[in-house]
Amino acid sequence: MARINEHYAKLPASYLFPEIGRRVRAYQAAHSDANVIRLGIGDVTEPLAPAIVEAMHAAVEEMGKRETFRGYGPEQGYDFLVEAIRQHDYAARGVDIAADEIFVSDGSKCDSGNVQEIFASAARIAITDPVYPVYVDSNVMAGRTGAAGSDGRYSGLVYLVGNEANGFQPDPPAETVDIVYLCSPNNPTGTVATRAQLERWVAWAREKEAVILFDAAYEGYISDPALPRSIYEIPGAKECALELRSFSKRAGFTGVRCAFMVVPKAVTGVDPSGKRVSLNALWARRHTTKFNGASYIVQRGAAAAYSTAGLAQTNAQIAFYMENARLLREGLTAAGFTIYGGVHAPYLWIRTTGGATSWQFFDQLLEKAQVVGTPGAGFGPAGEGYFRLSAFNSRANIEEAIARIRKAFG
Repeated sequence: MARINEHYAKLPASYLFPEIGRRVRAYQAAHSDANVIRLGIGDVTEPLAPAIVEAMHAAVEEMGKRETFRGYGPEQGYDFLVEAIRQHDYAARGVDIAADEIFVSDGSKCDSGNVQEIFASAARIAITDPVYPVYVDSNVMAGRTGAAGSDGRYSGLVYLVGNEANGFQPDPPAETVDIVYLCSPNNPTGTVATRAQLERWVAWAREKEAVILFDAAYEGYISDPALPRSIYEIPGAKECALELRSFSKRAGFTGVRCAFMVVPKAVTGVDPSGKRVSLNALWARRHTTKFNGASYIVQRGAAAAYSTAGLAQTNAQIAFYMENARLLREGLTAAGFTIYGGVHAPYLWIRTTGGATSWQFFDQLLEKAQVVGTPGAGFGPAGEGYFRLSAFNSRANIEEAIARIRKAFG
């Protein structure tokens, strides 16, 4: 008899976004004429930039000719993409990252879940709350937690509460942990860590010999040049932090799939004998064993995002989404809502009205305005009483959603 991984039984019956989909389908089945506007899942809506499309078309043509056809590529990523990443994302900001410290993948969601495999099962994990659910669920699946308590928190995890008092940017924990997941600009709250806040985190990690898993998937949405886009802009971070980056939001690759993770060779862990081991070597072993590399066609498209035309076109898309965020933020603030985020990230974090729970507000928004968002409670217990709206949509839909919400809750 095949025995299952018992830790899966600790998880909720449904991942957050499929549950949202189920509720929306049920509503639409009962209201077939409803024009539902979806501002829930953070999925881009604008088509791929022309420079990216052109590069991918050229790559397809190459794959159709014997003399330029490619089979398996380098698991870590083709040199043309790795070098573009090194130059544009790091060297341009004064950071030196070696080519063999960059690992191209098919998505940051995958990387953020897979990276926990290289750490001991007994590793103590800290996460911010509210939090991107994958950080929690992947560690639950790995057996690093007990069951969820009545408050929704798993025993064995250290929860760092983000709230209005601390600007949804909690301080490092007082207790000892091995690994902490950080995300800035933050998903779901849309807030961003300052240089001083990241300096405190790096100092803490170096003192405690902990590792920071820094998710910078939304760095392209930061508009203030004084704010760090990479944790490696902080001195000492290359000794204690791994960084995740994605093309999903910065270049519209949610359906194309390409990302990368930086694993500096100076970041180490301790094996059972107490010997220091390079996490770079461990991740390289895991990556080459379980991954055959992102598609050549996709990597050509990702590299084109760094071309002169590609940067102009993708930055224009980011500006479009951030204008959507501004319209949502200003329009709903004028309607009396308390809103965070939406300045350096495409997400707005809204306090629910009238004492409604997150899911009650979800149902109210769907019933009264035919607008879909994401209940804050789905991001952790500290998200209760809040709601996330995404700026990823057409301008017409954003303007219509604002009008509907203001009418329904005005």
